[in-house]
Amino acid sequence: MRERLITFVCALGALLLFITLFVHGAGGEAQPVILPTTIEARGDGLAGAKQWLEGEGIRTLSLRERFDTLAKRGDLPASGNLLVVTLPTATAYREAESDALARWIRAGNTLLVLAALADRPSWGRAGFASGDLHVLSGLDFAPLSSDAPKRGSMATPPEEGAARTPAPAPSSSARTRESRSDALGRVIEASQRLSEPRSSTLLPNRPDPLLRGVQSVIAWSDFPPPGWTWNMSLPRDGFALALAHARETGEEVLWIRPRGEGNIIVCGFGSIFSNRALGRADNAQLLANIVGASLGGGGAVLFDDEHQGLAAAYDPGKFYKDSRLYATLGVLAAVWFIWVLGSTRLRLPLLRVAAPREAELVQSTGTFLARVLSPPAAARRMYEHFFRRLRARVGRAAADDTPRWEWLAHHPRLARADLEQLREWYAHCHSEGRVPLVALHNLMARIERQLAA
Repeated sequence: MRERLITFVCALGALLLFITLFVHGAGGEAQPVILPTTIEARGDGLAGAKQWLEGEGIRTLSLRERFDTLAKRGDLPASGNLLVVTLPTATAYREAESDALARWIRAGNTLLVLAALADRPSWGRAGFASGDLHVLSGLDFAPLSSDAPKRGSMATPPEEGAARTPAPAPSSSARTRESRSDALGRVIEASQRLSEPRSSTLLPNRPDPLLRGVQSVIAWSDFPPPGWTWNMSLPRDGFALALAHARETGEEVLWIRPRGEGNIIVCGFGSIFSNRALGRADNAQLLANIVGASLGGGGAVLFDDEHQGLAAAYDPGKFYKDSRLYATLGVLAAVWFIWVLGSTRLRLPLLRVAAPREAELVQSTGTFLARVLSPPAAARRMYEHFFRRLRARVGRAAADDTPRWEWLAHHPRLARADLEQLREWYAHCHSEGRVPLVALHNLMARIERQLAA
């Protein structure tokens, strides 16, 4: 019973060690990155927006397919739908998707792009190329220069009558060193997480149906936002109307662009509809206005989860919520415990070895001697015993070690060939020659039987 208890404790410790090493949360990261998907109920996830819209009776879908499948879906009307896309993405776009998405928008649907331009949540830490945003919206953006004038800012004029002294122009090498130093400093600063999330505010430019009831919208940054600015050149096939700007920088952050029968809405804040921002300021009101202006009869709000890493072939939430997973793990653990407790022994059973017989002892001793005794020496010892037995037969003294070759040669019962073989091997063993010990033993035994007859 004690052995079983010790085995159970050791097995339980091994199981706990396995769970500690392989089943311990999100890799030990103090601040895990929360992707903007509809299955995330924390931080930057979009589960709150999806559940709120569903509670208001609005149909929502988690899109886990490429954009070229939108027109083929039989569960969606041809127009009156809203697609919410977040940038940067975890999965790259394909060329066929952009063409299919453009046709889908022209058919009377709306695309809402939430791009982390003026904010920088943790999922947008690595940044993104403006080419993705250009493919989706047709608008061009460029990084905001540190010395660019802010919206509404004015240069301070010199006092009247004051002499204007031109500043000396720096040399080209000095400008190069300063630019490199500034670039390195910006890279280091942008890679460091903020001690506390930093808020940014969206303010309307003018009254608009999309901004009805919206005074301000809050966005959150976990890293210093790099800042982007809109290229004022108009798209080839239309125009873009700027609806709102960022209070901190004065740059435009909300645009709408008609395209065919549909619209493209681009927001430079990627976190305004996340779980942690939706309940702040007028964020929810802005989402309600966009949904109300975009949806038609039977339309749905689609969240792009495919390009954030959630494909239709794999649903981690559904996988871990399946009771069959835990039932299988329980059965495996129970079988393992039964095998350990029923088959494992910590103390080996005692083995009782029978005492060896005489023949086994002789065989073992002979084998040992055969490994350490040379054949000529063994043959000489065999001849000594043979002649000793022969002297005892003829009545000679034990101290007489002279071989009795003459007596053997005149004995009538001995064969001459056996006697010659005996003398030949005798000479070989005294000259360290090879002697077949088994044949010598058999020869001696045959001669002794002949003498005893």
